[in-house]
Amino acid sequence: MKQVTLTKGRRISNSPLIRKHAVGGAFLLVVTLLIGSLLYSTISWMWDDQRLPLSKIVLQGDLKYVSAADVQRAFGHLEHVGTFMSQDVDTLQQTIESIPWVSHASVRKQWPDTVKVFLTEYHAEAIWNGNALLNDQGVIFNGDIGELEGDRVKLYGPENTSKDVLTVWHEISPKFKALDLTITSLVLNDRRAWQIILDNGIRLELGKESLQERIDRFVYLYKNLDSKAQRVSYIDLRYDTGAAVGWFPEQDLEQESTDD
Repeated sequence: MKQVTLTKGRRISNSPLIRKHAVGGAFLLVVTLLIGSLLYSTISWMWDDQRLPLSKIVLQGDLKYVSAADVQRAFGHLEHVGTFMSQDVDTLQQTIESIPWVSHASVRKQWPDTVKVFLTEYHAEAIWNGNALLNDQGVIFNGDIGELEGDRVKLYGPENTSKDVLTVWHEISPKFKALDLTITSLVLNDRRAWQIILDNGIRLELGKESLQERIDRFVYLYKNLDSKAQRVSYIDLRYDTGAAVGWFPEQDLEQESTDD
């Protein structure tokens, strides 16, 4: 009979490998926590209101009516101006575009504390209803009329008619310029009737219909007035043909000449 000898298998221990992985994991955790802490500290520092405040304004553009002081005053109406990191550029842009003369604003931040602003101003084409301004597209804006450089035509009309009135003024002005006359006021009243005041004081009543034809009739009539034109107070063209002419009294003209 053969004798079988059983040998006890050896137990291979892996404890050194586990300890090695544990040390590596702990080191990685420490590094991750350190990086996270540094990032948190950096972000907190950058978003701190006492750090990186926006304190400088650089203003660019072809400007006549808007100054850096105007922009600074507009920013003053904000509840809070943030830091370089926290301040929303769109909010700054909307605030600047609330300035009456500003048509469009482009805003960007420049590290570490500067706001760069490029502005486009409205071009005032006309005075609207006595207290507002129109740009060349008939858009109403509230620039200060007292700041205007040079004269502007005065346009009047009901609500939502600014573009129409401006278009008519553009269309008819050349006919008057050919007579060496300038329209100082163009009125569209609530009944949609037109009235014109010229720089020589003549008032034209044109009614609601056939505007171009009635202006052509005035041009023909004016050319035939010659020296009598200075005595004309108004011309009523609200007829199918012809016109009614109102005259200044002779004594009024004589008094005016004496006053001069």
